[in-house]
Amino acid sequence: MIRQSVQCLLTLTVLTGLVYPLLVTVIAQGLFPNAANGSLLTNNGHITGSRLLGQPFENPKYFWSRPSATGPFAYNTASSSGSNFGPLNPDFRKALETRIAALKAANPQGGDIPIDLITASASGLDPHISPAAAEYQLARVSNVRGINVAHARELIARYTDTPQLGFLGNAGVNVLLLNQALDRKE
Repeated sequence: MIRQSVQCLLTLTVLTGLVYPLLVTVIAQGLFPNAANGSLLTNNGHITGSRLLGQPFENPKYFWSRPSATGPFAYNTASSSGSNFGPLNPDFRKALETRIAALKAANPQGGDIPIDLITASASGLDPHISPAAAEYQLARVSNVRGINVAHARELIARYTDTPQLGFLGNAGVNVLLLNQALDRKE
């Protein structure tokens, strides 16, 4: 019985610990090499990020990402999680007030601030903002960069991902791709 147990353990270890991961890796690298390697984005041969991970943008010439709760360093993939603060938590309320004040100072046109610009995503790494959040920042970015608002709207539309299968989830603007397009002066 011990011999059979050891044989079973060794067989399953080889199958599930070596053969299966190797097979999946080979298939992924063959069929989906970009996705298998993290959907990395490069500029002049240097990795600038991943289309799947948010990055902090604080300069007024950029569209700002959704806040990250992965402190102490924003968008820290090693500590991906939400803050777990409830809506009545004083620290949560203080963070919201700070974010609202910063957004109002940077975007003096007024109007309702989209919720995704003041609340962090569950993972803290969300690369998307809602189209409404991009629209809220449109005047600031267009003004600072000296570009036509209509052109900036076209870029927002170009970098807006639609819901999967047309109905799963919400449309979202990939902030990193949008900001890179602005830097390239598309």
